Amino acid sequence: MAREAAGDDLLRNIFGWNRALPSAAVPPKYLEFLSDPELFQQRDGLYRARIRFSTLGPLLLAHSGYPTGEPDAVFFGPDTYRFAHAIRALHDREPGFSPQSCVDIGAGSGAGGLYCARLFNSLREIGLLDINRRALAFAAANAALNGIDPASPRHSDLLSAWEGEADLIVSNPPYLVDPALRSYRHGGGNWGISLSRAVLEQGLSHLSARGHLLLYTGTPIAQGEDKFLEAARPLLEQCTLKYRYDEIDPDIFGEELDKWPYDKADRIATVVLHVKGSDLKR
Repeated sequence: MAREAAGDDLLRNIFGWNRALPSAAVPPKYLEFLSDPELFQQRDGLYRARIRFSTLGPLLLAHSGYPTGEPDAVFFGPDTYRFAHAIRALHDREPGFSPQSCVDIGAGSGAGGLYCARLFNSLREIGLLDINRRALAFAAANAALNGIDPASPRHSDLLSAWEGEADLIVSNPPYLVDPALRSYRHGGGNWGISLSRAVLEQGLSHLSARGHLLLYTGTPIAQGEDKFLEAARPLLEQCTLKYRYDEIDPDIFGEELDKWPYDKADRIATVVLHVKGSDLKR
């Protein structure tokens, strides 16, 4: 039992906490994996896993290891948990909602769509859509790891690979201006909100009459004005009778406020937009 516990601690340090270790600390049966560049990176005699595992409720999910510097890195962090919390809140607000189909736009690791699968046992089809092929590889592995058969990773620019409507549309898109243009971080436009608005526009056009759309994103607040809501409001007024919009965290990524364009912002907030299909103007 002591040996098993020690092995568990080692694997937790390597793949859970992403700690760098010398090869001497790794049991002989694992040494062959250290030479695989897809699994480990080596620096100054230390090895750090390029893959990390995190838990989200009942799910165990693989994603990119720390630091996430590669352009196609697949991020999992505090936003993922806030996103899942927002999905859970929707589930609890709508006790009679039994969706048949779900789309996770910009799925990344697949966390959002797979979390929906655990909350809504009525789901028969789950599209995990992403333009990042590395994200699709992680999403496929995570669907298999958690035994979620209805989940289908698809290479897609927003909703281009999804035909027809969906009962549940969720998304946690990138929302920052990233000079490195990393796919998990860069939201486009002057304020990083262009992708979120595009997700909203396409999501509304694919939402079923009985469905729900939930968008979790970030927005700069500049001179008291919510820049995402400012950009989304004309579309929402044109397409919906009403919608729900909540600020979840009032002040994140404070270190960005010293850099352009956020040096012109008061703060960066995270928000959740919820639209019911029954409230669409049709």
